[in-house]
Amino acid sequence: MSLVKWEPFDEFDRLLRDFGVMTNNRGNQVGLDLAVDMYEDGENLVAEMNIPGLKGEDINVEIEDNHLFVSGKREEMIEKKEKSHYAKEIKRGSFERVVALPNKVAMDKVEAVYENGVLKILMPKLEHTPESKIKVNVK
Repeated sequence: MSLVKWEPFDEFDRLLRDFGVMTNNRGNQVGLDLAVDMYEDGENLVAEMNIPGLKGEDINVEIEDNHLFVSGKREEMIEKKEKSHYAKEIKRGSFERVVALPNKVAMDKVEAVYENGVLKILMPKLEHTPESKIKVNVK
């Protein structure tokens, strides 16, 4: 009989994949299909997300405490009783994705464009300022 190492985090990952949706501390669903591409493009930090089936006014973008918050709501479809679903995998309802930003950004200059189901957020990076250093006398 061979021993198999138990990996508790593998079980947790499997559980999340099976359920497909979690709820955050704000009570919104956090869909695992909200993948984010984040990269630097010149002086901007850019985040892109595929969020099909919405209107631009249905998407909320906020930056707070060096985190990007993207939230919105996919409207529930009114189902007809005569439908027989073979699969129903499109997630509906509220969603939110939070991403830690690798750089400080000029919050008053952030722009977001939603086109063809893709949300693109342009965040101008702030210049890095050297941290202040002080000498504290110990008494």
